[in-house]
Amino acid sequence: MGHIIFWAIIRTAVLIPALWLLYGFIEYKYWWWFVILSIYGIIIHPLAIQYRMFFEANKELIENTLCSSCKYFDKTAVLCMKYDIHPTIEKIPCDGIDWEPKENVS
Repeated sequence: MGHIIFWAIIRTAVLIPALWLLYGFIEYKYWWWFVILSIYGIIIHPLAIQYRMFFEANKELIENTLCSSCKYFDKTAVLCMKYDIHPTIEKIPCDGIDWEPKENVS
């Protein structure tokens, strides 16, 4: 998930100076609409698409594995926090030995 945030920051860092340079070329009343549409089209929409692709690629791992019910599993990064290793469908980092159930917080 870090690569999604990284590329959103890069796109933002490129977009802000570009919009600042275009400020003098576009009429003020249209500039705000251009800013809003470009922020959505260049930053927010690709971010949403990448997140959806990340979730779909890891959906089975997040919902149907032993790791997903362990308290050391971080579903936002698909990471075993105890071993700092990304589990896969075929291989879990601890082989089930260090598995501990998540605590139900009410």
